[in-house]
Amino acid sequence: MTTYIIRRLIIALIILIIVSLIVFFAIRLLPGDPLIIFLGQQATQGGISQAELEHLRELYGLNDPIMVQYGNWFWGILHGDLGTSLYYHEDVGVLMGDRFPLTLHLGALAFIINIVVGVLMGVAAAIRRGTWIDSVTTTLANIGVCIPVFWLAILMIYLFGLKLSWLPIAGYTSPFKDFWLNTQQIVMPVFCMAITMMATTARLSRSSMLEVTRQDYIRTAWSKGLRERNIIMRHALKNGLIPVITLLGIGLGMVFAGSVFVETIFAIPGVGRLLVTSIFAQDYVVIQSGTLVIATIIILSNLLVDISYGWLDPRIRYG
Repeated sequence: MTTYIIRRLIIALIILIIVSLIVFFAIRLLPGDPLIIFLGQQATQGGISQAELEHLRELYGLNDPIMVQYGNWFWGILHGDLGTSLYYHEDVGVLMGDRFPLTLHLGALAFIINIVVGVLMGVAAAIRRGTWIDSVTTTLANIGVCIPVFWLAILMIYLFGLKLSWLPIAGYTSPFKDFWLNTQQIVMPVFCMAITMMATTARLSRSSMLEVTRQDYIRTAWSKGLRERNIIMRHALKNGLIPVITLLGIGLGMVFAGSVFVETIFAIPGVGRLLVTSIFAQDYVVIQSGTLVIATIIILSNLLVDISYGWLDPRIRYG
């Protein structure tokens, strides 16, 4: 098992390097000089001299060869230096550190709801197959998979925010400052972030549990007269969750990636909104560093999924 974990860590590092190369060079393929675009009319109308432009390029390392720029950036990443934002004139690590707790708060709640509600719905539908519970769960899961998140967010803002005035339509307040206001503000964003993965988890949990309940060892447990609760909890659930764990590993990354839409719509100053603002400002330093952070979260979540297989299924052993 130790050898397998070390091997997976090496593979994860290689994937991270490949992702950093793709992100870095893809940003450089965008048209225009990011420094000129940032300075805007001040640069194009002669408001800044060529010497000052060269000084700024030297300051941000834009005069170095492309591979040197990548090497300096990645070396800084390894030492905790994410670079300096062209738009905000601040350290990207500070910008991400100020906004990441907000994204983590929303993403963690959405992920927990996804696990608890999605798995419970799927297991209940599988155990009560053919009943009204199964029909309702399947219908809701199909709707949740198909519904666009941005459309759902706008619909909820119109209904619960404007028409009924039950919930605030935008903004974020720290739960340590005003817990009740914070709870009201995050209801709609968290639901929008969780809905798609929750529906997918419910569908996969149902199909996985149906497959497990047809196995011979489950029939043997029934024939021994064990209680339904023991059969489900001790025998069926653990094996039935293996495909779901794979989906949850992918879903963790998707939840954080989905924050880009949700935070923009609900005006939440998290990492997702920071990336959107940086894209419009062509602040490539923030874009490439933020994208790499999200990619790292996805890689680590999939690594945890692979390691968890050995615990969930005793038949799986790694040398």
